[in-house]
Amino acid sequence: MENDWKKRLGVVYSTDPEFKFESEGSELRETPPPRQQKLYVRLDRKNRKGKTVTLIEGFVGRDEDLKSLAKELKSKCGVGGSTGDGEILIQGDFRDRIIKMLEEKEYQVKRSGG
Repeated sequence: MENDWKKRLGVVYSTDPEFKFESEGSELRETPPPRQQKLYVRLDRKNRKGKTVTLIEGFVGRDEDLKSLAKELKSKCGVGGSTGDGEILIQGDFRDRIIKMLEEKEYQVKRSGG
């Protein structure tokens, strides 16, 4: 619905008859090609009850593309994981394998941390 008042909470009233409300998140951002993306791969153990995860950070683009890349990485590593906020979390230490896979897909990859 185009005239949903809940989306405009906190918006100041306009007297302009030609005014059309646009929310900040309304535009769909495109995912840049892999060559233009710089991803950081590192191990993480914080707040994970001592379990090791491989964290891929720095992805820019649509959530669907992030989830698709995560699904491919998880299936090739044979483990679970999750996505969110431009990050992919893969259970276990798969840094070397993931870096190799991302480089084959032409992403710019940097190993960060230990």
